[in-house]
Amino acid sequence: MTVVAVLGGPGAPGATSSALALLLSWPLRPGRRVLLVECDPDGGAILAGALEGRVDAVYGLRNLAVADRRGLLAQALWEQLLDVSPQGNGERLLLPGLTDPAQAPGLAYTWEPLVEALRALDPEGYDVILDLGRSGANGPMAVLARRSDVVAATVRTTLRGLSAVRPRLAALREDLDTNGTGADSLGLLLVAEGPYPDHEVSRQFQLPVLGTLTHAPRTARVLSDGGDTTDRRFIRSELMRTARTAADRIQHHAEGRRRRLGPQAQQPPQPPQAQQPPQIQQPPRTRPAQLPPQPPQQAQPQLQQPYQAPAPRPSMPQQAVPSQQMTHQQMTHPQAPQPGAPFAQPPFAAGPVGGRPERPYPPQPQHQQPYPPQAYPPPPPQPVHQQQPGRPQPYPPHQQPVQPSPVPPPLGRPPRPQPGGQFTGEWPIRVESQPQISYAAPYIAPPVVPQPPAPAPFPGQDDGPEDSPGEVHRAR
Repeated sequence: MTVVAVLGGPGAPGATSSALALLLSWPLRPGRRVLLVECDPDGGAILAGALEGRVDAVYGLRNLAVADRRGLLAQALWEQLLDVSPQGNGERLLLPGLTDPAQAPGLAYTWEPLVEALRALDPEGYDVILDLGRSGANGPMAVLARRSDVVAATVRTTLRGLSAVRPRLAALREDLDTNGTGADSLGLLLVAEGPYPDHEVSRQFQLPVLGTLTHAPRTARVLSDGGDTTDRRFIRSELMRTARTAADRIQHHAEGRRRRLGPQAQQPPQPPQAQQPPQIQQPPRTRPAQLPPQPPQQAQPQLQQPYQAPAPRPSMPQQAVPSQQMTHQQMTHPQAPQPGAPFAQPPFAAGPVGGRPERPYPPQPQHQQPYPPQAYPPPPPQPVHQQQPGRPQPYPPHQQPVQPSPVPPPLGRPPRPQPGGQFTGEWPIRVESQPQISYAAPYIAPPVVPQPPAPAPFPGQDDGPEDSPGEVHRAR
């Protein structure tokens, strides 16, 4: 299989006409076919030119961008091909290009899968010609020239054409050496329009001449603007004869380069890898001499000492308390058991495990004699509103009784009866050395506020109509 990329330049040297001439004159052995792919990013010209608009623009390269996003590029490629062979036997096929240059950015990620799909046609016996146009070797499309077997730069042998193509050829050669398979794939496809011979152009550019096409504007117009390609005069014209010679030389150049490179020509260049530093051989490690084993040391038994409880602290002497009565101090701070007396249940010590034991509270002296009950004086009588003559009293007199607030008895102790046999609701109060603070507010009855008497009416207004309270009368 041979992949040929035809590249143009400034001044319209005729890259599309040259690629179409190679398609129609490509020598085919039995079972071989040739395919021309119009990859010019500035738009295709064959549908409206050589085919004279006889085929609708529904086929073309732009449909492959959508198929590539769906993963159907290989299947959609066959649906976009057109048969342009004069006999109609399907030996010479065409893939039309873009209809609008604005469609080129949408193919930025399709060029590389496309060239891989074209190279996969080798088992089918296809040779591929790529028309790159003027700027098809730059940007995202540069992969097409890098993966081609032969890159043919179309150049007119005029001073204007040769001077315009020189910087492009220098940049393309450097790109093929760096990112492609080598600059030896680059060659010249000359259009003999000027006075400069082939060998002189090859010596100036240091590139081989792959073919020289005759400058025949009348015959070339059939390739650019349409005509009868089955005419014998067109087939035997000097332009088509030089095109067949150029096709033979291109195939010969591709076969020689393929033999020279071997199977590496089919593989893309790999990025250079960083060289790893050489490994330094280290001398083998020797095991240290083992020391003689030492007899195991016998563990000495440790003597366990019995646990000794800490001696209790001496307590202060306490006064005897009758068993019939239990004081508030005994309920809140029970006495610690005497040493030697058996516990009814194991003691509980609060605090973290392994911490310092909690010391019991020291006993407090008890008061035997309680204070006598306090007598509260009776509340003062509340004055009663006097009813004014001729004025009804708004509210009946009311007197709120004041009762002493009962004091709740201690928990666990029944109320103490009085000698007379009646319970007054009062409890004895003991004064401790350390009084207990209670945060519960006692109930305090609200004080009784005496109401002032109603003001006397104005003189001379007793027999008159009743006025509303708070009304001011103007003096006459």
